[in-house]
Amino acid sequence: MSKSLRESLIGAWTLVSYVEKPVDGSPTVHPLGKDATGIIMYTPDGFMSAQLMKSGRPEFASGDWFGGSDDEYRQAGNYIAYSGPFQVKEEDQTLTHGMFVSFFPNWLGQTQPRVVRQEGDLLHLSTASPIQSGGKTVMSYLTWTRAGN
Repeated sequence: MSKSLRESLIGAWTLVSYVEKPVDGSPTVHPLGKDATGIIMYTPDGFMSAQLMKSGRPEFASGDWFGGSDDEYRQAGNYIAYSGPFQVKEEDQTLTHGMFVSFFPNWLGQTQPRVVRQEGDLLHLSTASPIQSGGKTVMSYLTWTRAGN
């Protein structure tokens, strides 16, 4: 018997790729670089957490996370983080992420639908509708692999 979508999501996944495709047909971009790193986790009790970042971000010179310079805080913006409950509707294979906490305050309290597709140990997630990113309207596409693979 095959696992349900919910059961198959449970665990930790590491980022393989994150690309955005502008709806105006302009070239695809890698908003956190081609070597972005990240992890997304789904817990058995119905919560998720996603953390993505640009590789090679410089350390804060002060060593104090509350004592960064303006430029260091701008560089810290190369980070996406949010956590909250997730919901799966098995009948139509849909997934939503709730945002209890978010690095991007505009997402707080939102529930965002994701298009989900699995191929073996790969998990493909994308936005269900276009979002604003980097001054463009885009669709986001993320590929994850089961952590430890």
